[in-house]
Amino acid sequence: MSPVLVLFLVFAILCLIRVPIAVSLGISSVVALSMIDFTLYTVIQKMFNSLNSATLMAIPGFVFAGIIMSKGGISFHLIEALKSWVGHIRGGLAVVTILACMIFAAISGSSPATAAAIGSIMIPGMVKAGYSKRYAMGLVAAAGTLGILIPPSIPLIIYASVAEESVGKLFAAGIIPGLLLGGILLISAIVNARIHNYGKLPKEPMNVRWKKTYKAIWGFLLPVIILGGIYSGIVTPTEAAFVSCFYGIIVSVFIYKEMSFPKFREVLKESINITSMIFLVIASAMIFGMFLTTEQVPQSFAAWIEESTTNKWIFMIGVNLMFFVLGMFLEAVAIILITLPILLPVLVMFDINIIHFAIIMTINMELAMITPPVGLNLFVVSGITREKVGEVVRGVLPFFALMVLALIIVIIFPQISLFLAK
Repeated sequence: MSPVLVLFLVFAILCLIRVPIAVSLGISSVVALSMIDFTLYTVIQKMFNSLNSATLMAIPGFVFAGIIMSKGGISFHLIEALKSWVGHIRGGLAVVTILACMIFAAISGSSPATAAAIGSIMIPGMVKAGYSKRYAMGLVAAAGTLGILIPPSIPLIIYASVAEESVGKLFAAGIIPGLLLGGILLISAIVNARIHNYGKLPKEPMNVRWKKTYKAIWGFLLPVIILGGIYSGIVTPTEAAFVSCFYGIIVSVFIYKEMSFPKFREVLKESINITSMIFLVIASAMIFGMFLTTEQVPQSFAAWIEESTTNKWIFMIGVNLMFFVLGMFLEAVAIILITLPILLPVLVMFDINIIHFAIIMTINMELAMITPPVGLNLFVVSGITREKVGEVVRGVLPFFALMVLALIIVIIFPQISLFLAK
């Protein structure tokens, strides 16, 4: 049997019996590599070298910043300030939820972290104000996906590492599509609230609004510090990640005074768990990619595509359908690391801009976050609300359709992605 067939067969079997993705990638790659006379030393060396990257060091920084923002009171005060300004309008709480997810996304770079931080506060509040629980769960699961599109973004950092592209350009490319998707969700939330007559909060006096805004200003400044530092050239994305960590610690400990030592240990433990999972997937996927490169699978795939079709749009439709299917079973990091090395030669062949494709791929990864059976945001929201995953899926379906609409717009109009990425 061909080593390539063995690779995918072993990987599929391990996934079906629910072996973790990182372990499945690693074992299937080692089995396949053993068939073409690779030494174990080479495999281990490749795994360590794949993590020896300054770009990837931004990941633990943004993960830590997102968690400390959630547990240190920053996200709570941000939400309170937003509620005081727009909570009284029809659909105001839904608007607050989306805006809070957009702001949190500009700090954490993680969709599950965004859904968890905002959902734990907003879902109970929305239900209490008269919103359908199914609608509230679907909104948080969908809006939480903005965490990987609006910069900083962990998947875009990984994409930059694999494609050898500028992290700064990829972050810039994500801004307008992120605002576009956020805007579509905002419009739908307002229209839906008017149709179903969803509740609104009492209008707060102006002095109360300014008081809450003043208290939340430290949280509003964090995205400005991160993105402003990167685009002004003062710091690199990796340096910005750790600046945001120190800033989050200072605000949580000395200003809001909501970070105790036991809670800080929780933040560290959660950050280490998430970062370790991501890095193990990266290391395993790199030896997966090493095998594919050795066997010239990317080049063979590109040649097959060239023979099969010369139409760029048919290729784009096929790739998006492939991402949809993979998103049902794999997490975003694994999909990027498995498919991107294979797709890069084809992108060059069709003259598809690599930065534009990064945004297309990231929106597909957002869809994967809310696609059963393994969409991470579905499980996060299910855990928060103690509802069945199926109920969350029913709530998220209308938002899935809106996100597909945003994806189509971004595919058809590349300048939406490329306008700022110059």
